[in-house]
Amino acid sequence: MESAGHTEILAADAAAALAGGDAVLLDVREGWEWEAGRIADGLHVPMGELATRLAEVPTDRPLVVACRSGVRSDAVAAALRDAGISALNLVGGLQAWAAAGLPLEPAGGHVA
Repeated sequence: MESAGHTEILAADAAAALAGGDAVLLDVREGWEWEAGRIADGLHVPMGELATRLAEVPTDRPLVVACRSGVRSDAVAAALRDAGISALNLVGGLQAWAAAGLPLEPAGGHVA
């Protein structure tokens, strides 16, 4: 998966990239949203904490940045790209992920 020139990724493409190890998921939702339901193996760093926790974010692969609807993650992905980090916004966020029938953790998890 190459993100040069691209700013967004669809849920099915993100699922394939994450499953293949070609990308890392960065979930920027609040803790209570994360607890309700999340994409497996994602890194959780709430948007408001990102500046102080940026060192935790891997840069060896493109990031798929996700939130509930894609609005917060779009802003975060743009800021990461401005900082020289390869980042794509998950179009429609976890709502689109769930609507596509893709799995959430824990079992029975939902998008809050």
